[in-house]
Amino acid sequence: MRYRATAAVKQRQRSLLDMPAGTPAYRPSDQETLMSAPAHDPRLDSAVPPTPTSPTATDPTPPTTKPARGEHRSGRWIEHWDPEDPTFWHGGGRAIARRNLVISVLAEFLGFCVWALWSVVVPLLAAHGFALTLDEQFWLIAVPSLVGATLRIPYTFAVPRFGGRNWTVVSALLLLVPCTALSVVVQHPDTSFGVLLLCAALAGLGGGNFASSMTNISFFYPEAEKGRALGLNAAGGNLGTGIVQLVVPAVVTIGAGVHLERAGLMFVPLAVLAAVLAWRGMDNLAGIRADYGAYAAAARAPHTWIISVLYLGTFGSFIGYAGVFPTLLRTQFPGHPGWFAFLGALLGALARPLGGIVADRVGGSRVTIASFVALAVGAVLAIRGLHDHSFAAFFVAFLVLFLAAGTGNGATYRMIPAVFRAGASDDPRRLATARKTAAGCIGIAGAVGAYGGFLVPRGFAFSQTHSGSLVPALWVFLAVYLAMATVTYAGYAAPRRSLADESV
Repeated sequence: MRYRATAAVKQRQRSLLDMPAGTPAYRPSDQETLMSAPAHDPRLDSAVPPTPTSPTATDPTPPTTKPARGEHRSGRWIEHWDPEDPTFWHGGGRAIARRNLVISVLAEFLGFCVWALWSVVVPLLAAHGFALTLDEQFWLIAVPSLVGATLRIPYTFAVPRFGGRNWTVVSALLLLVPCTALSVVVQHPDTSFGVLLLCAALAGLGGGNFASSMTNISFFYPEAEKGRALGLNAAGGNLGTGIVQLVVPAVVTIGAGVHLERAGLMFVPLAVLAAVLAWRGMDNLAGIRADYGAYAAAARAPHTWIISVLYLGTFGSFIGYAGVFPTLLRTQFPGHPGWFAFLGALLGALARPLGGIVADRVGGSRVTIASFVALAVGAVLAIRGLHDHSFAAFFVAFLVLFLAAGTGNGATYRMIPAVFRAGASDDPRRLATARKTAAGCIGIAGAVGAYGGFLVPRGFAFSQTHSGSLVPALWVFLAVYLAMATVTYAGYAAPRRSLADESV
């Protein structure tokens, strides 16, 4: 339908044309423009300026757009990962993060299994023809933790450098080296102790996986859900220590005789499977960087080293006792079965998330103090069991030690962000700095704590060699636990406003 301009509109157009130069132009209303559009007068073009338009297909410079959040590029790299954006997180980000978490837990679980493999193999070497002293046996148990703890720092920085998915593939395939080496050397009872020690050291590659796995998962989750995700990731890995002590003795004794080579061979296909799953199901995050500044700031903070010592007492006790418990049962009580030594490590792994949950309610420092007191009680019970030569008392004492160490493990870990957040008030800059420093502290404490897997076996070896008994070592551990409980109270549980506000 065509419209003709009304008389009123034509009159306004004539008035507009008669205006002197410099007079502000009149803009017709939308209704007037619509009604008068077919009766367009070319003279109006000089009076009414054109309306700017957005770029069109005729514009030679097309607009630039940013890639969408979560967009993949080649090599399964994700651009612009922003878990703090609720729309992105609930629109698919959480599902991607959960998928990466599940595969990460599997890979870390296998890492812990390989890391603890020699704790199961060493008690069986004597029956397989190996003539090793008790001191040499404790060296084979201790050296994987020494290597694994040392590797944790470089493994932490490998994720930003190579990508979480890529490094998970590499670290899973690296597990083939210690597994293959073990399966070869245990078939030759004449193998020198030096070669055995080198092969045991290779198992430390599994200990480094914890650091890279935790670093990788921390990038995927928002602050509000990061604690839970990291707790699940850590607990899943710790379970490997108990599961390997349950499964390996059964696998190597299937059929006639003892086939120690199976202890290594059984993890070869599992490591390959973990690498394939990581290759096909995990993602790399573009734009993440190794925050050396956070580690430097954490290294300068006194709290970092205090908490690292406390973590050495909790996680270090867990991984140390898990390594030596099967050997202690076999050497101290040779007439009793030692296959259920796995219960200790399994109990400690399951207690870790419990410690974190309780710490969230009553404060990490309180739970940590209670854990150290319980560790001291467990040491006393173990001494009593050795004096009475009671297998039951000794076994129960170590269950107490594992339960206390696992609970304290989760509680001490929970203390870290709260300690650095205390005193930051509501200043966004100070809170951001506190989070970065806490992240650096977690990495340092994780490495320091893992050295307990070396110190505990060597402590028992020194005690047994120089006194003929494990009791002196247990007395030393008892004193250390009481000292750590005192430090925790004085530093974090005593009434202090800044720490009390954060329920440290």
